[in-house]
Amino acid sequence: MSERRVPKARALPPAQAASADPERGAALDRALHATVARMTLGLSPAAMLNAWGDWAVHLAASPGKRLDLMEKAFRKALRLQAWALGSRDSPCIEPLPQDRRFRTEGWQQPPFDFFYQAFLLNQQWWWNATTGVRGVSKEHEAQISFAARQLLDIFSPANFVFTNPDVLEAAHRSGGANFIRGAQNWIEDAARLFAGEGAGRPEGFTVGTDVAVTPGKVVFRNRIMELIQYEPTTGAVHPEPVIITPAWIMKYYILDLSPANSLVRYLVAQGFTVFVISWKNPGEGDRGLGLDDYLWDGQMTAIQVAQTITGASRVHACGYCLGGTILTIAAAAMARDGDDRLASVTLLAAQSDFTEAGELMLFIDESQVAFLEDMMWRQGYLDKWQMAGAFQLLRSNDLIWSRLTREYLIGDRPAPNDLMAWNADATRLPYRMHSDYLRHLFLENQLAEGRYEVSGSPVALTDIRVPTFAVGTETDHVAPWRSAYKIHLSFDGPITFVLTSGGHNAGIVSEPGRPRRHYRLLATGAHDPYRDPEAWVAEAPLHQGSWWPEWIKWLAQQSGPLGPLPPMGAPEHHLPVLCDAPGTYVAAP
Repeated sequence: MSERRVPKARALPPAQAASADPERGAALDRALHATVARMTLGLSPAAMLNAWGDWAVHLAASPGKRLDLMEKAFRKALRLQAWALGSRDSPCIEPLPQDRRFRTEGWQQPPFDFFYQAFLLNQQWWWNATTGVRGVSKEHEAQISFAARQLLDIFSPANFVFTNPDVLEAAHRSGGANFIRGAQNWIEDAARLFAGEGAGRPEGFTVGTDVAVTPGKVVFRNRIMELIQYEPTTGAVHPEPVIITPAWIMKYYILDLSPANSLVRYLVAQGFTVFVISWKNPGEGDRGLGLDDYLWDGQMTAIQVAQTITGASRVHACGYCLGGTILTIAAAAMARDGDDRLASVTLLAAQSDFTEAGELMLFIDESQVAFLEDMMWRQGYLDKWQMAGAFQLLRSNDLIWSRLTREYLIGDRPAPNDLMAWNADATRLPYRMHSDYLRHLFLENQLAEGRYEVSGSPVALTDIRVPTFAVGTETDHVAPWRSAYKIHLSFDGPITFVLTSGGHNAGIVSEPGRPRRHYRLLATGAHDPYRDPEAWVAEAPLHQGSWWPEWIKWLAQQSGPLGPLPPMGAPEHHLPVLCDAPGTYVAAP
C-alpha cells in the first residue's frame, strides 16, 4: 500500500566481492553455537566467562577488598548469632521490596525465620563480593552480580520441603496429597516440554470465543499482518481513527482480552474508530523479514489503509512495547519527510533509547548477539520459548522458583485467566528482524543517537513534535519506566507521561474498576525545563484507579468533533472485508 524508498545498492569491487563468500567453517561454527544455545536458553557461555574473568582477576589483585569481605562475613555471622539468641522481635535483615518469598506468617516462626535470615545475609554478602571491585567494567559487574543472585536463588530455603513452612503446612493440611498433585503437575509439564510444546494454553480461553471477541472485520492482509477494523458502538465517532501497533513478540489480543478488560472495546465505546495490527506468526520461510519490512508493510501501510477507509486526513497512532519502537521510527521518518498525518502518538511501555534498558541489557553484548544470531540462523527465527527463558530469569523469584514451589511442592496450580492464556500463545521472531533489533537498537543505540536509517537517510527523534502520551509501569522488567521516560530528552513536542502500578503487561491492561490500581500523571510542555525521573515522581500527583480514562480524555482533546460513522472496509478502493475478527493470522500456530 505505501510507497517504499529503497536506496540503491552499491556493487562491491571484485576483490571485496570474492572475500564476501562465506568461510568454509562458518556453517560448522554456527551449527555448534546453535546446539549449545538450545541448552543455555540462548545465553552465551563466552560472554559470562569474559565477565567472570574480569571480576576474578581484579578481585584477586585487590587484597584490601578481600580483607573487607572477610570482615563483613565475620560481622554478619555475629549479627545473625546475636539476633538468633535475642528476642527476635524484628528481623536483622529485611528482604528487598520485590522479594515476596518470605512474607507469610510461617516464615516468622523458628526455625524458619533463622533459615531465611541466614540466606538473606549470605545473599547480601555475595552482592558485596560481586560489586565495588575496582577495575571491573560496569557491564561485567552487573552480569556477575546477576549470575551470583541466580545461583544463590537455587539454594533458597523456600525451594526445599523441610525448610519451607508453607510446604509443610500444605502437607499437614492435605495429609501429603499436595505432593501427589505436585508430581502430577510435574509430569504434565515434563510431557509438554519433551514434546516441544511449552506451557499449554488454559482451557476456556479460546481466541475468538472467550478472548479477542470485540466485533470487527479484517479489512487488509499482506505477508506480515492483518489489519482489523472494529465496529463502532456509539452513534458518532471522532474523525481521526486510532491505529494500535502491538509488539510482534506476542499475539495482538493482549489489548482485547475478555470483554471486561479489553482496551479495544473500551476505546470503541468512547467514540473512536479503532484499527489494530495483527502480526503474522513467522516461520522459517520468513527469516529474511527485517525491521524495514515491519515499518513499511506494517506500520506505514496500516496508517494508509485506515486513512483510505475513514477518509481522515490525520490519525492517532498507538504503539505497545516493540510496536511503540517501530511507531517511534515511523514518526521520526514522517517528521523528517514533512508528513503531517499523525495527530498524536501514544507509547505504551515502549523504548527508543536503550542505554538504560534494565537487566535485559545483561544479555546484549557482541558475544551474546552473535550467539543469538547463530541460534536463529539454524531455524530461521527465534522461538517464543527461547525468548521466555531470558525474560523469566529477570524475575526468577516470581516467574521460576516461586512458581515451581507453588505447583510442584504445594501442589497448587493458579486459577487460569485470560492474561495467562495470552501469555501461553506462542509467537516467533524472524531471524533478520531480531538481529536488526538487537544490533541496531539495543547494542548500538542507533535510533537515540540519530544514526538509524530509514530509506537511506538517518532519522532524528528530535523531529517528533506531535503531542505524545507515554505510559511506563512501576515494576516493568522488559521496558523499565526510567528508560521509557527518556523520550523527554529526545522528543521535541508536548509530552504527557503516566507512571502506573503493575508490570509490563498488567500495568497496561488496567481497566477501570480493578482494585489496588494507581498512577501518576504530569504533562510537560514543548518548552518546559527537563525534570529528571525522581523530580517527576515527586511532583506528579498520585491518583487511584485506572489510567485509561485519562488517555481517553487526552485523545479527545487532540481530536475533532464527533461525526458520522465510517464504513467497514472500502471495496471501491480494493479494501473489502476479508473475514470477521480476530482474523486468520492470530490462529496460526
